[in-house]
Amino acid sequence: MCISCNRGDEDSALIELSAAHWTFQQLNAIPDIDRINALRNTPVRQASHILTLREQQVLRLLAEGETNKSIASKLFISERTVERHISNIFNKINVHSRAAATAWAYEQKLM
Repeated sequence: MCISCNRGDEDSALIELSAAHWTFQQLNAIPDIDRINALRNTPVRQASHILTLREQQVLRLLAEGETNKSIASKLFISERTVERHISNIFNKINVHSRAAATAWAYEQKLM
């Protein structure tokens, strides 16, 4: 199992896939080589893997129109932590506003 894939760490995932591919080649394990090749051709980033579970929670509340203070209260975290999560979300999905993040959440069917 690719542990890095669950964290959204594409570079580490590709290294692990390359190592597995080399090992399977040494063993002449054709079905496994085919599976590795299929994984390499699959987009690594999917909406649910781009954001952490907490970031998805923050994004949902943000998309519902909640303020940072309200999000912090609902998730039992500080406003500063909410600000950090929102900054990370914006960077990961390449947006610059709450409205754009909300639109992205709907497009990705996270809402």
